[in-house]
Amino acid sequence: MFLTLPTLLTWARILAIPLIVGVFYLKISAPMANLVATVLFVTVALTDWLDGYLARKLNQTSAFGAFLDPVADKILVCAALLVLLELGRVNALVALVIIGREIAISALREWMAQIGASRSVAVHMVGKLKTMVQMVAIPFLLYDGTLFDVINTRVWGTVLILAAVVLTIWSMVYYLQKAVPEIRAKAR
Repeated sequence: MFLTLPTLLTWARILAIPLIVGVFYLKISAPMANLVATVLFVTVALTDWLDGYLARKLNQTSAFGAFLDPVADKILVCAALLVLLELGRVNALVALVIIGREIAISALREWMAQIGASRSVAVHMVGKLKTMVQMVAIPFLLYDGTLFDVINTRVWGTVLILAAVVLTIWSMVYYLQKAVPEIRAKAR
């Protein structure tokens, strides 16, 4: 099922990542680059919801789609964090914690699948909440201005990305706690 509509949307999300990054290398004003990158990011992030919805609605779920979807999310978030780091809108420690957790949990899930215990590290609500908070914080930080003459997106984005860091650590601890008993059982 490489060419279903949901999978094509996931591929489109991956292919759009260089566009989001590339906007900041165009010879356009910083506010315009911020706006274009924000609109692109939000549009691409919404395809994450849409591809999952369509996969279920059209009965086009697949193992490949289940693999590719979180990979696309992780690449999107990591690329955006690196752009924000380069622009000085996010702290290096914040980026390191979020990216490091993504790598660690992906590796943990792969290992748990190899030992037949992938259910113990299945996606949990705290992980979904972490992703949602990241997907709101990042566009605020990309926009980096005042929205509706009221909302300072740098301030709100910073608050939300710090909340995402807390959720990132919490979710990592949660998944590690779920995996440890399985790892101990397999080690015997």
